[in-house]
Amino acid sequence: MTRPFEGVKILDFTQVLAGPYASYQLALLGADVIKVERREGEDMRRTPLSREWAERGLAPAFQAINGNKRSLTLDLQKPDAIAIVKKLAATVDVVMENFRPGVMDKLGIGYEALSAINPNLIYCAVSGFGQTGPDRLRPGYDGKIQALSGIMAITGHPETGPTRAGFAVCDVLSGATAAFAVSSALYQRDRTGKGQLVDVSMLEATMAFLSGQIADWSVAGHRQQLSGNQAVSRKTTANLFRAGDGYILLAVNNEKQYRALMTTLGREDTLSDPRFADWFSRNENEPALRAIIEGALAAKPAREWETILEDAGAPCASIWKIEEVIDHPQIKARGAIQELDTPYGRLRFAGSGFKLAHGGGKLDRMAPELGADTDAVLAELGFDAAEIAALRAREIV
Repeated sequence: MTRPFEGVKILDFTQVLAGPYASYQLALLGADVIKVERREGEDMRRTPLSREWAERGLAPAFQAINGNKRSLTLDLQKPDAIAIVKKLAATVDVVMENFRPGVMDKLGIGYEALSAINPNLIYCAVSGFGQTGPDRLRPGYDGKIQALSGIMAITGHPETGPTRAGFAVCDVLSGATAAFAVSSALYQRDRTGKGQLVDVSMLEATMAFLSGQIADWSVAGHRQQLSGNQAVSRKTTANLFRAGDGYILLAVNNEKQYRALMTTLGREDTLSDPRFADWFSRNENEPALRAIIEGALAAKPAREWETILEDAGAPCASIWKIEEVIDHPQIKARGAIQELDTPYGRLRFAGSGFKLAHGGGKLDRMAPELGADTDAVLAELGFDAAEIAALRAREIV
């Protein structure tokens, strides 16, 4: 079945995480993504988690976001490589890059140059702060954006101070935003026939996901604080609690759920206790209520309580590790983790995160080895075997 972006061709200069995550989402949905790398390959191919995979140039973090792509190596410092880029630009729908503003212009392959060759081109530039403004030339890194955007001001505990998220949240939010932006531009082009520059700022993309917290301040004047594991609902029973062998996250946010929680814990007596009559009084008496809840939860392991409470109508989850959740019955039933047979055995990767009734995201092949598709891409441009060999001899590809 045809996938949404089949027939869409993307020339992808992105590297590391935010940009490649964006092009990966489009590749899952059928786009032909040609990943351009320097001749030695991008740094993500050799991250130091696994020496074995790094030596192959296929580090797990690289594989995670570069499946379904083709790899073309080019030395962009050489004029003949720039000429190849311009030939490619005439044939593609989208160019994506995440260099600092101005880098592609200096190479002669920025938006103005490439759109002059292909007026229908959609050119997506992902950067820390966008293509304009006083900070446009500053580098953008995930941790830096977490600190600057406000995320770290609300993440962590008052006793220990701010902390960053346990994954590169700003990179992937920016990548998801870029994929959505390119999709929007492609849809718009279908109606107007016009290409355009898509300018994605990591800082702005992150702040777009903080819309509730921004409105809390801009509308009500509420100053956000470090919230620990407290839900944005600020309900006392929407927080992390100790259980028999660890922790459980309760997501009990309404009266019906609260009654189910206290009844299932065998503490129906609290339902008539004036200290816990409503959410305001429960918040005021949070230490006492927490002691009651944790006292009851101590009787059983967290994973056991998860089943008991969920079945009773009190939403919660024990703390699942990555190696556990990828085998969760729900994940298995949905086929959410995609499996591939590769030269290195059967490997598993996260997919697109949603399903379509017709032609949704699918991982067809693992991330490419460095330069694996160089000859094929050049042949599609009309280069014959002798010309390709000459380009290799001159270290252009």
